[in-house]
Amino acid sequence: MMKRILAMGAALLLCFSAGALALEHGTLSPERVTITGGTGRVAIHCDEVRVVEGQAYAVIVFDSPNYTRAVLDDQTYAAEHEDGCSVFTLPVPLNEAVTFGATTTAMSAAHEIAYTLFIGTGEGDPLAGLERESSMELVYAEGFSVDFYSGGYALIDVKDDARYLVVPQGKDAPEGLDPAIVVLSQPLDSIYLAASSAMALFDAIDAVDRIRLSGTRADDWTIESAQQAMADGTMLFAGKYSEPDYELLLREGCDLAIESTMILHTPKVGELLRMLGIPVFIDRSSYEPHPLGRTEWVKLYGVLTGRIEEAQAFFDGQAQMLKTLFGFPNTEKTVAFFYLHSNGAAVVRGEEDYIARMIDLAGGRYAFTGLAKGSASVQMTMEEFYRAAVDADVLIYNATIEAPISSVDELIQKDGLFAAFRAVREGSVYCTDSALYQATDRIGSMIAELHALLTGEANELAFLTHLN
Repeated sequence: MMKRILAMGAALLLCFSAGALALEHGTLSPERVTITGGTGRVAIHCDEVRVVEGQAYAVIVFDSPNYTRAVLDDQTYAAEHEDGCSVFTLPVPLNEAVTFGATTTAMSAAHEIAYTLFIGTGEGDPLAGLERESSMELVYAEGFSVDFYSGGYALIDVKDDARYLVVPQGKDAPEGLDPAIVVLSQPLDSIYLAASSAMALFDAIDAVDRIRLSGTRADDWTIESAQQAMADGTMLFAGKYSEPDYELLLREGCDLAIESTMILHTPKVGELLRMLGIPVFIDRSSYEPHPLGRTEWVKLYGVLTGRIEEAQAFFDGQAQMLKTLFGFPNTEKTVAFFYLHSNGAAVVRGEEDYIARMIDLAGGRYAFTGLAKGSASVQMTMEEFYRAAVDADVLIYNATIEAPISSVDELIQKDGLFAAFRAVREGSVYCTDSALYQATDRIGSMIAELHALLTGEANELAFLTHLN
C-alpha cells in the first residue's frame, strides 16, 4: 500500500523544472501528449511546447470560450480567448504527469475541473525489456485499445483519459515506466465498482466475485448475481461514487476503483482515491458511437480479470444478433424515446446517443434531429416535443430516470397533448424497464427486440412493456 501511495504522490507532484533534459530555447515537438480529465465533451489539445530559459511551457487549447483560468501549484493563469477557444500557457515538467485545475463558466456556476497533462519527449522506452506481441481486435469500440506484451503484460489505452499497464501476478512493472501510466497489479479481486452499468459485463464473464465493494445499494441492483453477492455479504456497499467510504475501501484492500464519468463532476474524490493508493479507472463506454461498442468493453474487463476468452465468446454472441439484421430495409417508422421531467419538460436522447443509433440499427428512424451536438440528453418544451413527435409511429417512455408508467391514460394525465399523438391513437406506446441502463451486456438483444417491434414480429418483449 505504501509503495502505491508514494508512486501516486510522485506522479502528481507539480514540478516546474524541465528535469535533467537540456532544453534549447525555441519550440519543442513532443512525441506524445496526453490530457485527461473532464467529461470528454470539450476537445483539449496541446500542439505546441515553448522553451524559454530552460523551462518548458505547454500551450493548452480548450475548444470552448467558457474557460477563464487555470491553477497549477497554487499559481493562477488567466486564459486568452482566440477564435472561440480558451488558451492557457502553463510551465510544465517533461516526461512527468502534472495535474492542474481549469475553471469553466459553462455551468450554472463557475466550476473547477481537474486535468492531468503528460508531455513525453520519447526519452527511453516506457515498456523497456518487453516485446509487443499483438493488439486486441476491436469491431465496434473506439474508446480504448489493448496491446499485449511478452510475459503476460497488457497495456490499455482509454481514449481521452489514461493508459493502464496490467501486470501479471507475481511480476513487477518494468523500470523506467512512463509515470503517466497507471499500474494495475493482478489479481484484481477487491474492486470498488461505482460504474453500475459495468456490472452486467462482469456478470457476463462470471467475474462478479472480483467486485468486493459496490457503489450501488443492494435494492438498486437488478442483476441477480450482484443481488445475491450483497445478500451473502461477499459484496459490500461502500458508498456512492461521490461519497465513498474511504475507510472501508482501505480496510478491504481495494485494488481498483471503477468509476463512471460522473466522477469527473467530483474531481476531489478521484484525487483522494489516488492519494490513498487506489488506482482509478473511468469507464467511458457511454461515449461509444456504436451501441455494441458499449458491450465490447467486456473485452477490456476480460483483460483486467484474466477472462479474455470468455469476454470474446460473449461479445461474439451479441454481435451475431446484429448480423442477422443486415440486409433488411429500413421500415422508415419513426420512434420517440423520452421521459417527462418533474418540471413538465420532455427529455429526449441526443441524436448522436447510443439509443438513437440502436433505433436506426433496428430499422427505425429517430424522431428528434437538429439537437445540440454532443448532448446525451436534451430538454424540450412540450410544444417543441409535440411538433417533433406528434406523428411518430412509436412512443417509448424511458423509465430509467423517472418512475415507469403503467398505462396510456397515465401518460395523458401527465400532459393532455398526448391524446393527439398518432402512436397513442394507434396503440403503439411502450415503457422501458427501469433497469435498462444496467443491461449493457444485452444491447444486441435490445436491438433485435426493437427490430421485431418495428416489423410487427414481436411476440414477447423482454426490455419493453406495451401500454394499453
